[in-house]
Amino acid sequence: MPPRLSALDASFLYLEEATTPMHVGGVAIFERPPAGFDYDGLVDLVEQRIALVPRYRQKVRHVPGNIARPVWVDDQDFDIAYHVRRSALPRPGSDEALAELVARLMSRPLDHTRPLWEMYLVEGLADNRAAVVTKTHQAMVDGISAIDIAQVILDVSPEPRVLPEDLWMPHPEPGSATLMLEALGDMVSRPSELVDNVRTAAGDALATAGKVAGVATKLFTVARTASRRAPGTPLNVDISTQRRFAVARTELQAYRRIRAAHGCTVNDAVLSVISGALRNWLLSRGEPVTASATVRAMVPLSVRGEADVPSSATAGSLGNRVSSFLVDLPVGEASPLVRLRHVSHAMAEHTAGGQSVGADTLVRIGGFAPPTLHALGARAASGFSKRIFNLVVTNVPGPQFPLYAAGARMLEMFPVVPLAKGQALAIGLTSYDGGVYYGFNGDRDAMHDVDVLAGLVDEALDELLATAG
Repeated sequence: MPPRLSALDASFLYLEEATTPMHVGGVAIFERPPAGFDYDGLVDLVEQRIALVPRYRQKVRHVPGNIARPVWVDDQDFDIAYHVRRSALPRPGSDEALAELVARLMSRPLDHTRPLWEMYLVEGLADNRAAVVTKTHQAMVDGISAIDIAQVILDVSPEPRVLPEDLWMPHPEPGSATLMLEALGDMVSRPSELVDNVRTAAGDALATAGKVAGVATKLFTVARTASRRAPGTPLNVDISTQRRFAVARTELQAYRRIRAAHGCTVNDAVLSVISGALRNWLLSRGEPVTASATVRAMVPLSVRGEADVPSSATAGSLGNRVSSFLVDLPVGEASPLVRLRHVSHAMAEHTAGGQSVGADTLVRIGGFAPPTLHALGARAASGFSKRIFNLVVTNVPGPQFPLYAAGARMLEMFPVVPLAKGQALAIGLTSYDGGVYYGFNGDRDAMHDVDVLAGLVDEALDELLATAG
């Protein structure tokens, strides 16, 4: 019997609209080695590693009459060249040109008649660099039965690890009658399946989010915050089908200095920097910013259950390790130190009891986990009403040593978090090899100045760093 999509996975398919494609992206920048880093080499690498993520050779098959959730079936005509593509930037291959290309790629929905992912090798980037841009539908990456393909193509040394040869033979695709009989059998044996289907078709992601996100700790604190409607901001408007993308590059050591000086966490420092950047961005637009003004962020955090053992964490156990928390970012506060104290206090309420997972634990997860964890963060955040927060911020620690793909060293990694309906901005960031890399995904019309916001990250970090002596 083909595996059936979970209620939450199916909801990402049902809720997808032209203005809200449900895919998570990533932009990895590589330094070309002397031996080169070309399209054929990337295709070969993906072909060697795709057996580690079998979902990437499967497509969604709907049950006739939609009497049950869809199933995953092997793509009988799987074509690696369709999914791994190539593009090139015009000279001089600027970072701005790459950001524009990423925005256009992320604006396009994935083809639902094929496996729900794409990968692009972008050539022509200045300074002997190349980029790999990935797109993966949120229905695919649950951290349990499937992880992001970007997690498995990277190695810890320039010499790629050798895997056994993959002799893949697709399973025959079941016919419509078989799918209907299996669906009816599920209804008889598990009547709750019918209720889940109704909830999913109605778009009630709240009813099913707990199945993947787990039960959030400090439920009273979350409920208290959620009972208040999110503040009105320029971030919450009707959005278009097109996107803009911008990045910011900072050094991890700066956040560690702030942590040491003020006894906060690196994540507290990051959220404070984002608060400062949002404040200055709002002021640059001439928006009214009162002393009590806030922007409410949905912040997915990796958490552990009571029985979890950090040293045994694996990519296959990520699905129940992400919960979402609401944090009011104090954009009305002029003092960077007071902003940090506000954020630290709010996060302490959520993470009291030792439920949050530290960076050291996360980087012990096999492979390069940030792409998968950003996808899980976006999934967890989607389970909340968009009326109670203004934007999503995902922050995932990565390894502090270089990684390689086909011998090419990865220099930077920028997440691309999808937009929710009525929300014009999503922010993702990943720490990697001494850097902290921000990706700003914005609506093309509402966030025409997303590059201005990205540029204000350095200014906000410098302000906070000055308080650390």
